[in-house]
This record gives sequence, structure tokens and C-alpha cells, in this order.
Amino acid sequence: MAKIKITLTKSPIGEKPSARKTVQALGLRKMHQTVELEDSPGTRGAVHKVRHLVTVTEE
Repeated sequence: MAKIKITLTKSPIGEKPSARKTVQALGLRKMHQTVELEDSPGTRGAVHKVRHLVTVTEE
């Protein structure tokens, strides 16, 4: 399967608790941290929910 790289580019401080939990569920803990995840509908939905906080790079 294809993979996507997700980088946390904006702080979740001040965001709604659901957005903060979504960032944690993606595996992002610190600013500018990058994780590589499978490109699935669930991952895409989570990224869409916090699209204003992350940057996505497709491989």
C-alpha cells in the first residue's frame, strides 16, 4: 500500500479537545515531528479533520 508522511506544522494548543486527540492518535507529539502512515480512508479522514495543523507529503 501507499504511504503518506504527516508533519505537525502548527501547535494544537488552543484547539478543541477532539482535534488535539486526533493529532495524538496520528502519532504526533512534538512540533515538526513526521510520521509515516498507510494511506487508508481512516488516516485520510483523521488528516482532513486536522488539516489546518498538519502538512501531508505523498510517497
